[in-house]
Amino acid sequence: MKKIDFRDQISSNKRKSFFLMIVVAIVLVVLGYVISMAFAPEYFFLIMIIAIIFSLGYTWFSFYNSASIAIASVGAKEAKRSEFPDYYRLVESLVVASNLPLPKLYIMKSKQINAFASGRDPKHAVVCVTTGALEKLDRRELEGVLAHELGHIANYDIRYITLVTVMVGMVAIISQIFLRSLWFGGGRGGNDKSGVIFIIIGIALAILAPIVVMLVQASISRKREFSADATAVKFTRNPQGLIGALEKISKDSIVEKKVSKSVAPLFFSNPFRKLGGTHPPLNKRIEVLRSM
Repeated sequence: MKKIDFRDQISSNKRKSFFLMIVVAIVLVVLGYVISMAFAPEYFFLIMIIAIIFSLGYTWFSFYNSASIAIASVGAKEAKRSEFPDYYRLVESLVVASNLPLPKLYIMKSKQINAFASGRDPKHAVVCVTTGALEKLDRRELEGVLAHELGHIANYDIRYITLVTVMVGMVAIISQIFLRSLWFGGGRGGNDKSGVIFIIIGIALAILAPIVVMLVQASISRKREFSADATAVKFTRNPQGLIGALEKISKDSIVEKKVSKSVAPLFFSNPFRKLGGTHPPLNKRIEVLRSM
């Protein structure tokens, strides 16, 4: 198998993620244009402005408080150094290697092997691991998982994914506004043939666009997982720990039921143990790591 340099892997995934974000932006612009042609401009743009202000306000609040929201949603508790000295020592050695500030460390009670990172930037980051990860992973494997989470922090993945979430949310809001407004006769009228055509196109786009952008969002999330894996190798200079952790997870059938679907993309592996979605297949991640 051809060897892959982790630096090339990180750069490649960042380029692909940026391209996928452009796709989401294009879908948003096309949808907005078609709907604006189907409605009276002054009526449509007034609602658009309200929708955008609401969407941005909600997202700003969620983004600014992303770490506390994520921690509270899974019922995690702050890890005490006296109780988890090895956890602290591993993270402290990794932040030195990665030139990152020490994040706040948390513990989530769960038998599943998992972890996640959150926070709006490296200075306000948190890392959380499950009790299952601490119990089932050896030191090298746990180091690989923690390096992966620090990779998300170093790569500003939370900020990146939040931006995509804003765009996805705006597409969904605009689509719903358009479809609901049709019940109130918001179109340009049956006598205007071009208006009817744009309404038909708008209905099709309003139904399909949210599905398309959600698929793009999942694809971006998968790319960021590969980037974080590569960054972990950069920090540890050894992919074997991460490979070992992924192999143990692939044999672990425990499903985490108390995790919200909105938080699931943050985790090291899909807590619902489903393939695809926001996480790449474990065997694919292992294959890429073995080629580094």
